[in-house]
Amino acid sequence: MSDESLPNVFSWRGRTVRWDSFGEGPALVFLHGTPWSSALWRPIAEALSAQFTVYLWDMPGYGSSSKDPSHAVDLGVQGELFAELLESWGLDRPHVVAHDFGGAVALRARLVHGAAYASLALVDVVALSPWGSPFFNLVKEHAPVFEQLPAAVHRGAVEAYIRGASRRGLSADDLAMLVDPWADAEGQSAFYRQIAQADERFTTEVEPLYATLTEPVHIVWGREDTWIPSDRAQRLGERIPNASVTLIDGAGHLIQLDAPAALAAELTRWTSGVRDPAGRRGRQQG
Repeated sequence: MSDESLPNVFSWRGRTVRWDSFGEGPALVFLHGTPWSSALWRPIAEALSAQFTVYLWDMPGYGSSSKDPSHAVDLGVQGELFAELLESWGLDRPHVVAHDFGGAVALRARLVHGAAYASLALVDVVALSPWGSPFFNLVKEHAPVFEQLPAAVHRGAVEAYIRGASRRGLSADDLAMLVDPWADAEGQSAFYRQIAQADERFTTEVEPLYATLTEPVHIVWGREDTWIPSDRAQRLGERIPNASVTLIDGAGHLIQLDAPAALAAELTRWTSGVRDPAGRRGRQQG
């Protein structure tokens, strides 16, 4: 599938990863989560592109990247791929901003596969076990059944699932942006496949290593996140040396859409600080 917003291609073990970069300054890489794509980050990436060269990419199995049923899309694969993607871009120590599942991908690339970051911002991330909503876990147990749903029923289920991630409520355009990649036959299969391959062992394996992180780490969370409750933010912050924590009011798990201005301001504050370490703030609680 082609995507004019992600015009570049990285090929890795038969997979096609679509990506884009733009802006000027130090490298800043965004990682999306599940069941999202890089489109969720694009407005904020554009806002930060005046200060950074920003990188957006769709993980295999998501968005406009390849969705071959024979290719694993689990956290282990995505973490290994991300480390090699950074190498292909020639990025030694980029700034990284990760959401949801992307947090685990970024952490595994760093702690298992040797990637290095100038800083790491973790936004409502999958990082501490247990994780997975009731719907997520139901699908995981019965993925082959869900793959056979009629297209209209499937779309309705995905829409209801995604609506639950927002505190504010989603516009028709935003809902379509999030749902459309999963709506055709290829997308339907990919949607349930990525849930079926979710495995907490990939986070359990690296949780003991969070204490070894040495780069500046900032944790941002929607205070009303019902998918991954905001108490996880403080718990995660306690695992990572000198991590700072901010909670954003009025935001659920889809913080990019619930509180875009507040999130953009927080990431601007944070990234400005890590570019100028003398101006970096310490731990805080929103």
